[in-house]
Amino acid sequence: MAPLKDPITKPVKTRVVDTGKHSYRFHELQVERLGLRGTIYLVDDDPEFSGAAQRLLELAGYHVQSFPSAERLLAQQLHQNRVDCILLDVRLPAITGPDLQQQLIAQNVELPIIFLSGYEDIPITVRTIKSGAEDFLRKPVTAEILLSTIERAIDKHKTSQQRREEKAIHRTNAAKLTPRERDVFERVVEGKLNKQIANEFGSTVRTIKAHRQRVMEKMQARSLAELVLMAEQLKPS
Repeated sequence: MAPLKDPITKPVKTRVVDTGKHSYRFHELQVERLGLRGTIYLVDDDPEFSGAAQRLLELAGYHVQSFPSAERLLAQQLHQNRVDCILLDVRLPAITGPDLQQQLIAQNVELPIIFLSGYEDIPITVRTIKSGAEDFLRKPVTAEILLSTIERAIDKHKTSQQRREEKAIHRTNAAKLTPRERDVFERVVEGKLNKQIANEFGSTVRTIKAHRQRVMEKMQARSLAELVLMAEQLKPS
């Protein structure tokens, strides 16, 4: 197995966990503990796999909470930090992984979900990915693939969260605009010149410049390009 390309870890030996059904091979990693990366919620009823995966993830710098069933996870308060992630087995007792995914969606839980399964099931894979799962991994999975998939899912989630937060700020700022300032805002981001806007409104260029300046200040835009990007983010999805 190729060494993990992680600047804060290095492989020191390989651990093999044999459950009788699968052999789980994970690099054990020596980690400079500079701080936890986030929490991984691991939901799997296979104690051997859960134990091996938890050791790997903790060595890689994550805090891990392990649950043997979907019900146990649902009873847990999920903090939904930007750096958290759910590793979810498909074939769980009672509530299955895909069913748990739907319940989390209904509860507005937006943490990234990575599915794990020892079986190939194309319909389930398609269903979970269409419902928003970040990936679907087949057991046994290598340490390199598991860690890189988690990191990619968390990075994507952080970017998505940041965009949502920025959009909320833009909405708040846009609500502070007067009706005339909103009119000017809409025309400025369409590329119209001050003179064109003044002619349309029967106003003076000086007045439009003043409105435009207040729009920039209220929207906290440092440039026209930034104002245009804000307008794009404010458009309905």
